Amino acid sequence: MISITAIIKSKKENTQQLHSLLNDLVTETRKEAACVRYDLHHAENVFIIWEEWKDQTGLDLHNNQSHLQDFITKSETFIAAPIQVYKTAQVL
Repeated sequence: MISITAIIKSKKENTQQLHSLLNDLVTETRKEAACVRYDLHHAENVFIIWEEWKDQTGLDLHNNQSHLQDFITKSETFIAAPIQVYKTAQVL
């Protein structure tokens, strides 16, 4: 199992637009066979995606999906900082 945490900071004036793009991304990603969990969390202008993948092959496939690439392109003008992505391991 592979865990990913992605932190996305929206420009305050673009929070709703980014939220809409993220909703589309989550909906499409959850359809992927290797996706175990893809949960979106939100606080003010910060969005956090908590992801779990069956294996590295599935994660690699996800990273090349058109819905992810479209999100990255369309969100560029709405984000306040580069997206932070952490590949993590559960410790407890």
